[in-house]
Amino acid sequence: MTTNSGRPTRVSVCMAAYNGEKFIAEQIASILDQLGEDDEIVVIDDRSTDGTLEALRALDDPRLRVIEQETNRGYVRTFERALGEARGTYLLLSDQDDIWLPGHVDDMVAALATHNVVASNLTTLDGPDAIPGPYGQRDWHLSSAGSRRRVRNTVGILAGAMPYYGCAMGIRREALGRGASPFPRWLDESHDLWLALYGNVVGRMAHLDARTVARRFHESNQTPTRPRGVVPVLRSRLMLVGNIGLLLARRVRRGARR
Repeated sequence: MTTNSGRPTRVSVCMAAYNGEKFIAEQIASILDQLGEDDEIVVIDDRSTDGTLEALRALDDPRLRVIEQETNRGYVRTFERALGEARGTYLLLSDQDDIWLPGHVDDMVAALATHNVVASNLTTLDGPDAIPGPYGQRDWHLSSAGSRRRVRNTVGILAGAMPYYGCAMGIRREALGRGASPFPRWLDESHDLWLALYGNVVGRMAHLDARTVARRFHESNQTPTRPRGVVPVLRSRLMLVGNIGLLLARRVRRGARR
């Protein structure tokens, strides 16, 4: 798809916003600094009740598109809509309260030139370099060497032992029409794990060694931080097993249509 200039949109940054007035302008500034003039940020506001919309309207940049939802749909469906509204070839997901580190866009786009899905690593904002893992390890870290270990990665997702965070992921537009979209109707959390499953089960997954996002942890994070309680984790894992079957069925149907 093209911009008002008539040139194709290369990168679309997809953001779900809800009550993010405190940090959203700082995050968007860190993204705009890395975008070209024909790239875009698509922000879907999920019926914020604070000053989020006012903060967005104060940002005077033609690359920013803000869409207001009529009802609150939750962050998973809001991200799904943002992906659907995006016009770019490379779709990068963003939370509303982090900071993108220099090189984030270039690194992600370079990986997406040859892969369907990409995931990078995180650091903390004004905190330690490493993101602690759920089982006591100092650092929960993706390795580029593990990109091709698709079975191992898939098992790791089901075990809750893979650090795939949506705020540090991207997907090619064409993958949405090849099984990644629509999200399963029962998916009410972990859109990042759905995209990671797609990349590892039926697509091409790339891990970046680099830390490209500074994650801000605070009391009002809209996307959950892991680890969680035992019951929610078990419920999520059972759904992910079902999602593997759904992805494989979509691949079979797609092959039959060719």
